[in-house]
Amino acid sequence: MASYSLRVNGEARVVDADPDTPMLYVLRDNLALKGPKFGCGLAQCGACVIHVDGEATRSCVLAVEAVKDRAITTLEGLGTSAKPSKLQQAFIDEQAAQCGYCANGMIMTSAALLAKTKNPSESEIRAALADNLCRCGTHQRIVAAVKRAAAA
Repeated sequence: MASYSLRVNGEARVVDADPDTPMLYVLRDNLALKGPKFGCGLAQCGACVIHVDGEATRSCVLAVEAVKDRAITTLEGLGTSAKPSKLQQAFIDEQAAQCGYCANGMIMTSAALLAKTKNPSESEIRAALADNLCRCGTHQRIVAAVKRAAAA
């Protein structure tokens, strides 16, 4: 067990964890941040996506040791229910989440895309989200939400 100083959602946080503990567990269990979800545990579904230094990253296979001294952003760091980010509001407006399980990964991956590409084409949006699984079939609404946020 070691102590780690982390910068999560702009705040300094200290956690005690084994060096190989996945960030997903540190965020959910140690810091009570429930945006990132456990889906597959193999970095294949996208439910656990967070940003590490602005890059969309699968937290289920990312050891806490690998992120010390790096900026970590979770879904909670984008906005709140009282004041959602433009992207989160676009997901609400487009009713882009049915069960909501994939929403974290879809939003976090889309936020990373929009940070790099201000007005992505539909094909760029689809390519960015291709590795995020959604079993409810709301892909059209998700793409529409990203387009709406880009236009806002």
